[in-house]
Amino acid sequence: MRSTEEIVESLRDALAGVGVVLPSLGVDPVTGASNEPFALVDLGPCNVRTAEHLTDVLRSLPVRETLRARVRQVNREPKSR
Repeated sequence: MRSTEEIVESLRDALAGVGVVLPSLGVDPVTGASNEPFALVDLGPCNVRTAEHLTDVLRSLPVRETLRARVRQVNREPKSR
């Protein structure tokens, strides 16, 4: 399992790959310092231009059917305990 910091870096890289930069992206300091097994990722505030660009990028992706198909596939896989 990857750490929250690794997930944040992956997200930062993926966003940068489509031209989106969220300057405040990071691990939530409260949940990151707690005993919770999964800290929250803080996307932080961004300006309107960044929000609009992120919206455009998300809307341009063919994710609806692809995501549904992937969720169905994952749900059919045996669960490990």
